[in-house]
Amino acid sequence: MELRDIETFLTLAEELHFSRTAHRLHVTQARVSQSIKKQERLIGGLLFERTSRAVRLTPLGEQLRRELGAGYRQIMDGVAAARTAARGTGTLTVGTIGPHSWMLSDAVALLRTRLPAVQVRFREIQPPAPLDLLRSGDVDIAVLWLPVEEPDLTVGPVIHTSRTLLMTGASHPYARRDAVRLEDLADCVFVASRSLPAYMEEALNPFRTPSGRPVPRGPQISTWQEALTAVATGQAVASVSGDIADFYPWPNLAFVPIVDAPPARWAPVWRTAAESPLVRSFTQALSDAPPTTGEDCWCALPAPASGADGA
Repeated sequence: MELRDIETFLTLAEELHFSRTAHRLHVTQARVSQSIKKQERLIGGLLFERTSRAVRLTPLGEQLRRELGAGYRQIMDGVAAARTAARGTGTLTVGTIGPHSWMLSDAVALLRTRLPAVQVRFREIQPPAPLDLLRSGDVDIAVLWLPVEEPDLTVGPVIHTSRTLLMTGASHPYARRDAVRLEDLADCVFVASRSLPAYMEEALNPFRTPSGRPVPRGPQISTWQEALTAVATGQAVASVSGDIADFYPWPNLAFVPIVDAPPARWAPVWRTAAESPLVRSFTQALSDAPPTTGEDCWCALPAPASGADGA
């Protein structure tokens, strides 16, 4: 069934009048009739009861109207959004964690230079549930640590790498160390997430040390603030990216390098079905923006090999 035929059916279902439907669609009444007959042959049943005095939906027509209506509106909204983005206007909502909204300022400035009419808004993503706002459609694109291996999500090129640090309370025995190793993590109690995919949790907060010793889990947290509080009060520890130490210099927190931990890698992620010109433009701006110098570097890196990290 073609989109134009769906539009004809839904308009006639609303108007229940062939002439008014033709007028709204700027076609002939015969074209409306032909379209409906074609759909009835395709489906194998009558969609409308026609008399000389009235047009009514059949039960089959009512069912089709219910099932097609929402989908058609979603398609047309998507087309309208794409047209808006193609004209260089619209709003892009970006999801970030902690200080990363500030760190993306060069990419946002570059996007605004290229598309002056575009508005960029930020939403905070909670590390214990990093995919929720993407899945709900509350953000168009999110900058997340890798790996992200979800069939409905697309992962862009790596734009940032950072050291991995152990965040502890100031009174924790490891707080006075110059560094720790992954094997030392078995002697700590880590915060636990309620809905974080296990493979994403493993990337920062491993479940076992290299020798196979289990890494204990403690209080369950739902927000970044809860994680900071649990660590600051000595209830648990957490592995974090190096940027966090610069932006959360609380007197009751300590940050210790994990010398043999792999660096955290960050990339833009978006819903595959909702990819748009604006999403592509922002992803390009992320890659083209000048790198932030320093030990934890925001910069465009080579894209992962095909199939890596959910791409």
